[in-house]
Amino acid sequence: MKNKVLVSLSIPEIDKNYDVYLPINKKIGNIINLLNKAISELTDGEYILSNCNALYNVVTKEKYQPNILLANTNIRNGSSLVLLSK
Repeated sequence: MKNKVLVSLSIPEIDKNYDVYLPINKKIGNIINLLNKAISELTDGEYILSNCNALYNVVTKEKYQPNILLANTNIRNGSSLVLLSK
C-alpha cells in the first residue's frame, strides 16, 4: 500500500487505541473528519463527533495543521498519533 501509512492512533477521551491506515494524498483536516466518523461508528456513539479535534504526534508533540497533505508531514508507517479535542 504505497498510498497509505499504518499508524497507531490513541483517543484519550474514550481510552482506546487503534491501528489505522491513513491516505497520504489527503489533507490532515480531511483525515481528522474521517477519523471522527469512523471512531464514532466503531464505538456505537461512545465517541462524540467534534469539529474541534486536532492530530498530534506522540513522540515529537507536533500538532499537524489541517491544511497540509499527510505526505508533506513526518507521519510514516509506525507513527504514534493522538486525536485530541482543542
